[in-house]
Amino acid sequence: MKANELRTKTDDELSDRLSELQKERFNLRFQRAGGQLENTARVREVRRDIARIKTILAGRRASAAGA
Repeated sequence: MKANELRTKTDDELSDRLSELQKERFNLRFQRAGGQLENTARVREVRRDIARIKTILAGRRASAAGA
């Protein structure tokens, strides 16, 4: 997911997406440990999407606190 797409979403939508991605990351960890993970690149994508969302949310909170 691109950062521009994420910036257009509301905080609630980003929080929901963040929780979905964290659940997916949890499931991917178990698939990798069990040797059932087929798309290994998905782990990296999910991890980076989580970081993007957290960065955007932190930036919004910082700008709201400064205003």
